[in-house]
Amino acid sequence: MTARIGILVFDGFDIIDAGGPYEVFLTASRLAERDGLEPAFTVELVSPGGRDVVAYGGMTLTALSDADEARDYDVVVVPGTIDIDSALGETRLGSSLRTLVSEAALTTSVCTGAFLLAHHGFLDGVPATTHWEDVDALRAAGVADARDGVRWVDDGGVVTSGGLTSGMHMALHIVARLLGEPMAHRTARQLDMDWSADAAR
Repeated sequence: MTARIGILVFDGFDIIDAGGPYEVFLTASRLAERDGLEPAFTVELVSPGGRDVVAYGGMTLTALSDADEARDYDVVVVPGTIDIDSALGETRLGSSLRTLVSEAALTTSVCTGAFLLAHHGFLDGVPATTHWEDVDALRAAGVADARDGVRWVDDGGVVTSGGLTSGMHMALHIVARLLGEPMAHRTARQLDMDWSADAAR
């Protein structure tokens, strides 16, 4: 069965936080099709109101799906941003995030995307991680069990990852959860990256 992935993008998000997992899921899906199977994943970029967004550094994304109308994603990915305070102050972004997460089977974040989840109550009582520079700040934001030195933390319904490229490692972990570890290793090989099923590496 094809799993639906929704990646929430917004002004100021980090390209690699969204683009890394995007490429991982598309590559795993391509490998499944190469094996004669149905596509493993469909991947959509969604934004509040479907509006264009400008990533950190100036890259503009257009023709996005409306996050407020998107439903029934199997996995939601929340990327991070340099300007956390600005993102936390975006009421439309917060509304879109709550809609997506409340209906998703699995919620993930990359880097400082964990602060968005924490701000809206989705990390209450949940172990989590973020970029290594920001772990103390995540604890101060109310995530008591914010963990250092790991690529990702899997709490079942919520998976958070460390900074930037850790999002790709986390996405490979999701591939392993949904399709099996051999497919995760094949996907990593196709991407020409080293990956371990051990989150501490």
